[in-house]
Formats: sequence, C-alpha cells, structure tokens
Amino acid sequence: MAFQFIINMIIAFIWMFLHNEWTFSFFVVGFLVGIGFVYVFRRFFGGRFYLYRVWKCIKLILLLLRELVLSSISVILHIIQPELKIRPGIFAYKTKLSSDWELTVLSCLLTLTPGTLVLEVSKERQTLYLHAMNMAEEEKYVKQIRDVFEKAILEVSR
Repeated sequence: MAFQFIINMIIAFIWMFLHNEWTFSFFVVGFLVGIGFVYVFRRFFGGRFYLYRVWKCIKLILLLLRELVLSSISVILHIIQPELKIRPGIFAYKTKLSSDWELTVLSCLLTLTPGTLVLEVSKERQTLYLHAMNMAEEEKYVKQIRDVFEKAILEVSR
C-alpha cells in the first residue's frame, strides 16, 4: 500500500516537472493521473489497490459517527423516561480479531459509543469484558459488535 502511494506521488511530481507548472492544481491533476497509472498496473505492485483501504478507513470513521449518534439517542431516550428501565451488567465477548491494533480499535470504538465500556481484555486476547448499560439488550450488543464493528475493522486491516 505504501509503495503504491509513493509511486503515485512520484508520478504527480513528474507531471508537474514535465509541464513546468508548480501549482497545486497541476499536482492534483498529476495525482489523478498517478491514481490511474497505479490502478492499471496494480497487479505488478503487489497487494490490493491502496485507495481500497483508504475507502474502508473512511467507511469505518463514518460508521463510528453513525453509531455515536444512534447510541447517544438511545441513551438519551433511556434517561428521559420517568422510570429507568435499564439493567446494567458485565458480559464476556469472544472476538475473532487477533492483532493488538485490531483489538485496540475495537476497544476504542466500543468505549466511545455510549452505553458500552470495555473493562478488560483477557490475557489470550480473545475475550473482551464489557459493561453494558442494558443487559436486556445483550444479544443486540453482541450482534452489533460482530456484524458492524468487527466486520469494518477486518476490512481495514486485512
């Protein structure tokens, strides 16, 4: 991925050099030409096309923002009810993620969204211990973590 980006930057600077125009607009045009060049010859550089991973990172950030808004609304709705109908508790979550980076990102995403908090990661790094605001929704939490967060992190990292 880094090699493809470096090739793209070199092409952008060569483009500016050949046109003898050292402006931002010529750099952008050269960068776009470089993207086309790297895309056409991507199989010779090895790995996936680097903008694929960039797009997945953007999707992960947008996913985090969406989940922040939705979980904040859920917490607010629980709080403004006249009678609190929540049952807080702790549960264990088995994860498919293996690297330190993946576990750190998942822990940060879960901690940042209201309603859940990562308390501890097991020594074998396969189980996360989570505090949930409403244990009646534990299955919903597990399904959301597995189908939304883990899937997005795996798309970015692998």
